Amino acid sequence: MYWTEFLTVALIHLLAVASPGPDFAVVVRESVTHGRKAGTYTAMGVGTAIFLHVGYSLLGIGLIVSQSIVLFNALKWAAAAYLIYIGIKALRAKPASASDAPVDIAKGERTARGAFTAGFVTNGLNPKATLFFLSLFTVVINPHTPMLVQAGYGVYLAFATGAWFCLVARLFSQPRVRAGFARMGHWFDRAMGGVLVALGLKLALTEMH
Repeated sequence: MYWTEFLTVALIHLLAVASPGPDFAVVVRESVTHGRKAGTYTAMGVGTAIFLHVGYSLLGIGLIVSQSIVLFNALKWAAAAYLIYIGIKALRAKPASASDAPVDIAKGERTARGAFTAGFVTNGLNPKATLFFLSLFTVVINPHTPMLVQAGYGVYLAFATGAWFCLVARLFSQPRVRAGFARMGHWFDRAMGGVLVALGLKLALTEMH
C-alpha cells in the first residue's frame, strides 16, 4: 500500500546522499588519511545521525527549528564552526620528512570513537539535513501514513545512508587510491581542509527560506 511512497522517499534520498557535501568530504578525508576502518566508522556515524533527524521530524521538533530564526541560526553556526575548525586543522598539515615518518604514523592512528564522532557530528549539526528531513516528512510523506510506517522509512534512510558512505569509505581506502593521494601528501590534507572550510563558510551564509 505504501510502496509508491517508499520508492519516492528512496529516490529523493538517493539523489540527496549522492551529492557531494560535508558528509562526503569528511568520509573521504578519514578514509584516505586513516584507512578503511576509520572511514567505515565515520560512515556509521553519519548513518546513525540520521536517526536523530528522523526522530525530531517525527516528533515535530524539526518544524519548530525551521520556524525559529534563533534556533536555526544557532544550529547553523554550530555546524559551520565545526566544519571550519576541522578544515583549518587540515589546512595546517605539514610535509612529513623521512626521519619523522614513524611519529606521524603513530599520531595518525584514529580511534573508532573519534572517527564515529566525526561522522555523527558532521551530519547531526547540518541544518540543511534538518530542512531536508523536515520537508521529507511533511511534504513527501503523507501525514496520515501510520507512525510505525514512517519510522520504518527512517530506519531505511539511516541504513541506506550508512551503507552508501561505507562504499565511499571502501573506495577511497583502497591501497592504490590511498597511495595516489599519499604522493600528494600534505597537499591532499590542505585541499580537503579548503573544501571543509568552504562548506562551513557556505553554510554560515545560508539563510532560512
